[in-house]
Amino acid sequence: MIGYEPKIEAKQITHPDAYHAAMKELVSPQEGWEGYVMRVVEVTEFGYTPKHQHSWPHINYMLEGEGELMIDGVIKHVKKGSFAYVPGNTLHQFRNVGKCTFKFICIVPEEGHK
Repeated sequence: MIGYEPKIEAKQITHPDAYHAAMKELVSPQEGWEGYVMRVVEVTEFGYTPKHQHSWPHINYMLEGEGELMIDGVIKHVKKGSFAYVPGNTLHQFRNVGKCTFKFICIVPEEGHK
């Protein structure tokens, strides 16, 4: 199934350790991509995702803005056009370090999308 819905609303990330972060689910098993989910994460100024770890990896591509990606205590600056692989079982977090919304694609196995 091919889908295009520019008005998908972002859902706030409700984890208590997240701040000004939201997510849009774009492609999942519901659209026919078995086993994986592609989503866009939006982090507004001063915002961040929770610092956390789990068994599955993330594949990320930065769409807009500037941020920092921390993986196991190592912080890398990321911006539009940057990409990252976050291995499973690593402590990680994304932070917005710019004035614009920081947006990135995040692909995870289906088990990692909650």
